Amino acid sequence: MMDGENISANKRIIKEETSEGAGGKKQKSENDSESCLDESADLRSVHEVISYEPSTLPVQHYDPDTTEPISCSLKSLDELLSWKRSEASLFNIATVPLASRHPSLTDCPRRTLICHDMMGGYLEDRFIQGAEVEAPYVFYHWEYIDIFNYFSHHMVTIPPAVWTNAAHKHGVLSLGTFITEWTDGGNMCEVFLAEEEGYRSAADKLVQIAHCYGFDGWLINIENVLSATAVKNMAPFLRYLTDQLHERVPGSLVIWYDSVLENGTLKWQNELNESNKVFFEACDGIFTNYNWTESSLEGMASYSAAQGRLADIYVGIDVFARGDVVGGKFETNKALQLVRKHGLSTAIFAPGWVYECHDKADFRENQDKFWLLLSDHLYVHRPVCSLPFVSSFCQGFGRSFHWRGQVVQEQKWFNLNAQELQPLYFKETLEDSGWWRTRGCPEDAWTGGSSLLLEGKLPQTLSKVCARIFSLHVPLAMRTFISFVYKPSVGVSVSLELKTTDADLCTYTGREEIPSSSVFPVVLREDHHLVKQFIQSCGQWRADGWTTRCFQLELSGCALREVCVKVARDGTEADLDFNCKIGEIMVLDAESLFTPPLPVRSVCLYDVVWQRGAGDGSSLKVHLNATLRWTYPPQLVRHWRVYWRRLRGPDPRVPPGSLTLIGRSYSTLYRVSELEVPDAPGLLELLVEPVSREGFTLNQSFWGRITLSYTHTTDNV
Repeated sequence: MMDGENISANKRIIKEETSEGAGGKKQKSENDSESCLDESADLRSVHEVISYEPSTLPVQHYDPDTTEPISCSLKSLDELLSWKRSEASLFNIATVPLASRHPSLTDCPRRTLICHDMMGGYLEDRFIQGAEVEAPYVFYHWEYIDIFNYFSHHMVTIPPAVWTNAAHKHGVLSLGTFITEWTDGGNMCEVFLAEEEGYRSAADKLVQIAHCYGFDGWLINIENVLSATAVKNMAPFLRYLTDQLHERVPGSLVIWYDSVLENGTLKWQNELNESNKVFFEACDGIFTNYNWTESSLEGMASYSAAQGRLADIYVGIDVFARGDVVGGKFETNKALQLVRKHGLSTAIFAPGWVYECHDKADFRENQDKFWLLLSDHLYVHRPVCSLPFVSSFCQGFGRSFHWRGQVVQEQKWFNLNAQELQPLYFKETLEDSGWWRTRGCPEDAWTGGSSLLLEGKLPQTLSKVCARIFSLHVPLAMRTFISFVYKPSVGVSVSLELKTTDADLCTYTGREEIPSSSVFPVVLREDHHLVKQFIQSCGQWRADGWTTRCFQLELSGCALREVCVKVARDGTEADLDFNCKIGEIMVLDAESLFTPPLPVRSVCLYDVVWQRGAGDGSSLKVHLNATLRWTYPPQLVRHWRVYWRRLRGPDPRVPPGSLTLIGRSYSTLYRVSELEVPDAPGLLELLVEPVSREGFTLNQSFWGRITLSYTHTTDNV
């Protein structure tokens, strides 16, 4: 890689407290961002006169210190009713469409919702472009869940785009939260539920917000007493909201939390019954409170109003085990077992208990333990993907950032946008005390922050183990190319086994399995023309200790259903402890290796903010903050690298600088923040490099670029 691959050291470690506030006038240049994407307005250069005025960017969308884009909530009814799409944060719009999966939500008779509720929300995850974090909370067991709900105690909780993107990548719905509480919440309810016009206005805004930011609906949580008028209008509000949301956001959901009764009393029922069914019937489901008993479950399963809708009853389970509850903590499986026994869905509240209440260093181990205990009562969902299918197993955070087996960023990082499609995290017992399991490995990675570690013990009675690492549905090409990167321990050999089925068999009912056939792809020699083309597209593709093998499949009308890794003993007949780090699996249409790349177009720069900041020495340096935007088909890209280089500074004897990586973007939008640049007058270049989903590098002629000249008001232009 280039000498600029190490990211500029201009990122601060984030503060723990949130940085939200009201006010902040929107710059006129924000409106210019739309016109700058016009092909006819493909500007190549911009000039700026430096002015160290305070930023006028809206502080609810940008950190006031660094101008980094942040996610935020709406805290009052006034903020909700005055919300305008034209003032929405472009950065917080989810860019990943909801993937299909099997079984789909409608085909899943017992669903699983998790309610995030992580320490009030909007922590490190509010930084849309990522942050430097010692030990963040993440979620990666997406194969088990159907719905993700981002929860906070602000009135309108808008899920950070990073969470919606990660959920959508795995076919999981992302819900925001509308909550009113205590006296202030009651007062707000009395206002918007006073008449039809009021509740329709509030519902319309909630629909517009979900549609604008690209998430899939709302949990409605009213935890305050309602007057006779307000409670009379609550069910019509829910029905109107649900109908409008379904029309605007297909597949969306509105779920009611078990709190207020039909007479307006605040009294949690811990079940669906006559006192709260009016709200259940007005929307897509109910999330019950947590203090239920088995008799509550029996009653709901046989309740007349629930017949045909048992899947819409999400029985609440508090992982913290507060109150008189069944299970909780590492015994949450006891509660889930009872819920499933009666054919009901579940809402698992605060699964971040494994993070909040334990040593952060043991987070992965405790999270894997928690979900493994629940796994017998959960569906494994198959994401439906098109080629190329690629995963490097990155979980969205790491101690450093790797690219093709090399460390290119020596700092801790967290960005859920970087989370790849996640594998199955399993543990299985074999005969004679043998075992194997899969888990995330932060110590080593091929790309991103972690690899997948397959480890275990082969008893002397077994010669091999075959571990399923992906369950999915990927229609294959006539000629399919596969790349597999791994690092095995001594004494074992590693190979791939794939399971395929007829590509048209996409239905899934209950737990019924579709028959599949095992296929063993043919290993290709390095002099094969496909391998040569692959190496040429990748550039550097070898790294110490990592093995890369390429394969070919020639099948007609087939779909990939499972990816399995086979580990076999290599000689020894004794019990054998083994491990294999799996860096990446890539499945491509072989013809795509020869597809010509596309150039980045319409790069524009706006919302420029100049600051004085500390530099390497004692003097203050010039810091540039600005938004870059460009056009490029996002479905073709894993991420974009954003670089800068000095072309000319105040001293003409200083030669131009080399390319330096500023950061990575996961959308066609990037906020440059706190970039130290030479003093004025100066000329610099900003460049955008697309990295394809396959990880192929493109010649610089396909990159996007824009130059920025800048002067002080006293300089000669």
